[in-house]
Amino acid sequence: MKRNAFFIGWAAAGLLMTGCSTADGYRESERFPYYDEALNAADPEPTSPSGDKFEDFKDNPFVTTSDHPISTFAVDADGASYGFVRRSLTSGYDINPSSVRIEEFLNYFTFDYPSPTDGETVAINAEVGHCPWNQEHLLLRLGIKGKELTSQETPRANFVFLVDVSGSMYSSDKLDLLKKGLTELLDQLNPDDRISIVTYSGEVRKLLESTSVRKADDIKKAISKLSADGCTAGGEALKMAYEEALANYDPNCNNRVIMGTDGDFNVGVTNTSALVEMVESYARKGIYMTCLGFGMGNLNDAMMEKISNAGNGTYHYIDSENEMMKVFVHERSQFNSVANDAKCQITFQPAYIKEYRLIGYENRVLANEDFENDKKDAGEIGAGQTITALYELVPSPDIWNKNLVVGDDPIATFDFRYKKSLSDNSIPLKVIVNRDAIWHSPSSEFHFAAGVAAFGMILRDSPYKGNATLDMAKELATKGLNYDVYGYRAELLKLMDKSYSLRSYVAP
Repeated sequence: MKRNAFFIGWAAAGLLMTGCSTADGYRESERFPYYDEALNAADPEPTSPSGDKFEDFKDNPFVTTSDHPISTFAVDADGASYGFVRRSLTSGYDINPSSVRIEEFLNYFTFDYPSPTDGETVAINAEVGHCPWNQEHLLLRLGIKGKELTSQETPRANFVFLVDVSGSMYSSDKLDLLKKGLTELLDQLNPDDRISIVTYSGEVRKLLESTSVRKADDIKKAISKLSADGCTAGGEALKMAYEEALANYDPNCNNRVIMGTDGDFNVGVTNTSALVEMVESYARKGIYMTCLGFGMGNLNDAMMEKISNAGNGTYHYIDSENEMMKVFVHERSQFNSVANDAKCQITFQPAYIKEYRLIGYENRVLANEDFENDKKDAGEIGAGQTITALYELVPSPDIWNKNLVVGDDPIATFDFRYKKSLSDNSIPLKVIVNRDAIWHSPSSEFHFAAGVAAFGMILRDSPYKGNATLDMAKELATKGLNYDVYGYRAELLKLMDKSYSLRSYVAP
C-alpha cells in the first residue's frame, strides 16, 4: 500500500468525523489492501491516528498467594484488539498501548483443545511450563473449548442487522466491507432463518421487516441499497433493533442483534453508561449482541467493547475481506452461544506458588464470591470457539522438593462454571494442576499462547514483559504452526516481522 494514498483516504474520512456529512468522491479514493500486500509493503514512517477512543487500563499486578490464594474472572471471547492492532501495524501507525488487550490477542486464534464429552457443551484443560520471558517463573495455560454444533443442532436464527449508514461510514473499508460481510453471512444461513435490517444515520429506519432466508434475493437487494450519509443516531437505532428482535423472539432460536459501525454515536443516546444499561436489559430477555467495528480515526472501541460485554456477545474488528470471511464464514458458528455466563476461578497452593499474575482480562476480573452467584453476568462462548488464559507464577523453592508433599499435591485447581442457556443453573467443571506437571514438556499450543502473550506485552510495553523480545515471541509462535487451518498463525509471524521496524522499543 502506498502511504500517501492511505493518508489521502484517511484525511477524507477525517472530514466526516466532525458531524453530519456526505462524502462525495471519497468512496473510490481509499482502498485498504489485503494483508499480504500490506505486510509486504515498504515500511512507512510511524505516525499516530487521532480520534479513536480506547479505555485506558493497567496490567494486572502480581498477587501474593498467601494473602489472596483465589483468582476469579469472566471469560472474554472477543478478538477485536488483535484486528485493530494488525491494521495499525500494517498501516504504519505506532500502537496505542490501550488498544492492546492480550486476552483478545489470544482469543482471536482457535487452539487445538479437546472437545466436550459426556453431554457437556464445554471442555476445560490446563498445563504448566517455564515462563519464557522469566525462566525463574512458571506459566500456567488454561484452555476452554465450546461444543461444535452439527447442522441439525444449530438453532434457527432470528438476526437483526443493525447498520450504521452515517457519513463517517462512507468508505470502502467500512460500509462497503460490511455489506459484503452481511451478504456472505446470508449465503451461509439456513432457509428457515430470518433477517431484519435496521439502519441509522440522521434518522432511524427499519429497512427490512423480518424476512425468511428463503427470500434471500429480497434481503440481498435491501443490503445492496445501503448507502452512507448523515449523523449517527445510534442509541435510538439500538433500541429499535432490539425491539425488532424481541417482536420475532423465539426461545428456541439464536436471537441476536449484529451491529456494524465505527462507533461514532453523535445524536440521541450517546452516553456509554446509558447504552450499557439498555443492552443489559435486553440481554436479560435473551437477545444477544455482536458488535463489528470498522475503520480508523473515528473508532469508538471503548463503547463497543463495553456494550458487547453487557449484551452477552462478542466484539470483532473488521479491517479487510480476509477478516470479513473469518468472522462471517469460517467462524460463523460462533454466533451460536453454547456456554453462557462462563466464569473461571483458580485456587493456588501457597506452599508451592508465592505469587501469581493473570495476563490480560483486566476488565473481566470478578469478586471471588461472584463465582457461584448465578445472577452475576459473565462471558459467552460460541460453538467451536476456544478461550485461552495465562497466569505467570512465582514458585516457592519447595515446589522443586520431591520429598515434600502438600495434601493431594496440586499447585492449582481450575474451577469453571457455565450455563447451557441463560435461564439454567450453572454447571461446575474442575481440573487439578498437579505438581508433577512442571516436569513435563509443554505442548505446541502452550508455546504458541506464550508467543502471542509476549507479542502483546511487547506492543503494550508492559512492565511485566521481562526479557521478552520479538525474536522470542516469533520463535514461540512458530512452534504452533502445525495447527493453522486458515493461515492466521502464519500471518501473525508476518505481523511480527513488520513490527521490527515500526516500533523502536521492541528491539532487544
